[in-house]
This record gives sequence, C-alpha cells and structure tokens, in this order.
Amino acid sequence: MGELSNPERRMLRALQTREGNWTLEEILAACNWTDQAIATGAGHGLSNKGLVNIKESSSIEIKLGQQGEKAAQEGLLEKRIWEWIQSQTSPGMKDLSNAFERHEAGPGVGLLKGLGVNIDGGNFVWENPEKISNAIEERTTFIQTLQGTEEIIEHFKGRKGLIESVVVVNRNWSITKAGTAIEDSKLNEVVQIAEITPEILQGEAWKDAEFRPYDVALEASMPRSGRSHPMQALIERIRSIFLEMGFSEIVEDYVQTAGWNMDALFIPQDHPAREMQDTFYLDEPNQIPLNPQLMKQWKEIHEHGGKTESKGWGGKFDEEISQKGLLRTHTTVNTIQYLAENPTEPCRVFAIDRVFRKESIDRTHLPEFHQIEGIIMEPGANLGMLVTTLKTFYQKMGYPEVRVRPAYFPYTEPSLEVEVKWRGKWLELGGAGIFRPEVTEPLGIKDPVCAWGMGLERLAMLVLGLDDIRQLYISDLEWLRNQPIL
Repeated sequence: MGELSNPERRMLRALQTREGNWTLEEILAACNWTDQAIATGAGHGLSNKGLVNIKESSSIEIKLGQQGEKAAQEGLLEKRIWEWIQSQTSPGMKDLSNAFERHEAGPGVGLLKGLGVNIDGGNFVWENPEKISNAIEERTTFIQTLQGTEEIIEHFKGRKGLIESVVVVNRNWSITKAGTAIEDSKLNEVVQIAEITPEILQGEAWKDAEFRPYDVALEASMPRSGRSHPMQALIERIRSIFLEMGFSEIVEDYVQTAGWNMDALFIPQDHPAREMQDTFYLDEPNQIPLNPQLMKQWKEIHEHGGKTESKGWGGKFDEEISQKGLLRTHTTVNTIQYLAENPTEPCRVFAIDRVFRKESIDRTHLPEFHQIEGIIMEPGANLGMLVTTLKTFYQKMGYPEVRVRPAYFPYTEPSLEVEVKWRGKWLELGGAGIFRPEVTEPLGIKDPVCAWGMGLERLAMLVLGLDDIRQLYISDLEWLRNQPIL
C-alpha cells in the first residue's frame, strides 16, 4: 500500500464511521466536498490500494439536444405548421412556402404526411384532424417533460438534434477489512507537496511537509492533441494512394469558362446542366476571352462533328455562351486543360479539389463539395486498364468488392459507373470512361484517354460511417476528436 493523499485520508476516515455502501451524495456530505471529481479520484486511489470496494452501475437518460431545447421553447415544427394550416381558409404549399423558411417547410410537410396530412392539387387535405392534433400533443408533451412511450422515444431518436441519450454512471463505495484496520493516527491530513518549486526550496516549510508520491504504473489520461480534420486526412490518404500508383497531381483555378467546363467535353449548349438553376454563373467576370481558333474547332465539332465520324449536336454554336464565366461544376475541366497543354505526352494525373453546383442542402447534397478526378493518356490505353486502375484504388481504400456497369456521359464512350460493396449493398461512387473523339480531336490528342471522377464527400460518408453529409462540416469538437485516424 502506498502513501495516502489528503483526500484519500479524509474519505477513508468517513468510511470508517459505518459499514455498508456509501453513495456519492453521502461521501460529499461526510467529507464536506462540493466537487464530485475529488470524491471519485479519492475513491479510485483507495480502491487501487485495496482499502475500499467500488460498485458501478450505469443507466441511460434522455435529455434535450440543441434543437430539442429550441422546440421546447418555440414549439415542434409539425405543431407550428399544423396550427398554421388550421388557421387558413384554403391552405396550400405556395402559401406555406411564404409563411415558413425553406429549411422548415419541406421537413415539416414530411412530418405531417406521417400523421395523415396529404397534398392534393397543391392544397393540404386530411381526414381525421383530432387524431393528428392528439399525436402532435403527445409529441409536445414528451419534449416538455421527456416522459413518454418507447415508441415516441424511438421517433425522436430518428430526428437529428432533438434528444440525446446520456450514459449516467452510479458509484457506491464500501470499506474493506484492510481499510477498517488503518489506524486513525495515520489518517490525519498533512501539508503535501506535489510539485517542487524554487519558492518551496528557498523556504523552510518543506522540511516538515510530506511529499506526494507518484505511481508511474497508474493509467494516465489520453492527451487531446491537435489533429487533421477527417476530410483533410482523407484527402491526404487518397493523394498518397494515387502518388503510390504513379500518378502526378494537378491543381487549377475553380473560376472557369463554359467553354472549358462544358463545350470542350462535348456537352451540348442546350443541356439542362447549363441552366442557371444548376450552375453558378459569374457577374464578374461575366465573360472570359477564349482562343478564337479553339472556339472555331468546338463550333465545328458541336454543329456537325468536325473531322470525326460524329454528326455533332446540330443547331448553332454560340461563342458568347462559350465565354461565360462560372464556378467549375467538376474537376474534369482541369484535366482536359492539362491535356490541351500536353496533347502528345503520355501522362497519368489526378486532381482533388472543390466544385460548385446549385444543389439544395440536405443529408446527401451540398452546393460546394470535392471531386476526385483522374486521367490516363498513353498508347494502348483501354477500358481494361481503366477498370483495373479503379479497382486497385478502391481496394487500397479498403473496399475489395468493386464492380462496374454501363452508363452514359456526353464526353465518354464507352462509359461506366463504379460501385463498391458496402454493408451488403452496392453503392455507386463515380463515373468513368474513355474520352470521345469529339473531345480529343479539337485538342490534337491522338492517344486514348481513360478518365474518371468521383465525389469525395460520398466516399467520406462510407469511410466514416455517416448517414448525413452535413456532419462533415459541423463545428462539433467532440465528434472531431472521436473520429478514427485515417
């Protein structure tokens, strides 16, 4: 048995007054402590020395999350929307969109549909208003009291941020025979020195003090050191895999032209992806000049297929559209420019960078995200080489089961989609193919070009086991600290 600390002496003196189990509250009162950490630490120290026994039990308690506290004050989303519906003469989705924010209207309607409220011709309809009101009232009561059935608890567990499950640990202490045998004279508290300082050595008090011993065998707490964000760590992991496979990385500007972003890839100028609701076009610069000769070649390809065997898209090619400034919608725009600058040199390059699309924010979509892009250009490059490269990459990422299936993209032929086996299901993670002649011919490229692209965030969700893409960018330090090191 080692030397006792002052808190251990005080706690043991209290435990010697009676047998049986002591609760935390009883220990705090007997020792005149207010900090439970002191009691817990002293109890563990006495347990390690064989002087007390500790019994622990745990239970799960439900408490309100951040969104739950807001709902308790302002009312549940479904309650507020239901009250609004009942206050309207002819409630419809259009009016609801004006009365509530977009991020509330959609989820709120979804919650009410589960209660029996439907939409018919843009208007809300229901059959049993009393049943709906009672269900909402039951949920409201739960949020206010945290008392309810298992069914309603499971319901709120499925809603992000409303409730949290907290593990509560209960401890009881009881004195052992060895603890009872400790003489009272050995339980007197004394001045203990835990750290030797110049001030202590310069005085005389240390001569009569007791130096606190250190047990180097005891478990130490894990230090919380700085670490990379999981997304950055994943990027570095992917980067190292491609470098290991013999690829070189390229980095380019995310401000591009519609010409390089779409025309160069044989995407027709009337394609839906070019519309304002899908693409971020720039006011400044509104137009970015392009090489007239290059636009002439794209024009010939788009209108009648140029010197290829293609018939093109027909219609009229507009050079003003081609020179519109935008935020790139994919990283292929950068790899195609690299090929244009190096049309005859075999290469294997990749990019990991941000792209932008006008997406509504939900559990699977963001307006700003990352894409992984790669190309292989060399004599004899073929589909088999492309598939082998992708399978090797995903296997190195920890997904040994990979398959491909036919797909369609305007700028590759043949085209394919890549899927990996995850939790017993096949998940599509990206597209790939061989650039069409309509893409390579205007740039003077003679060798086949294998190309692929995949979303980084979707891959991150698999690696980190997430169900909501927004989790990657929340300011939750505890979540970040507990993520595995990639």
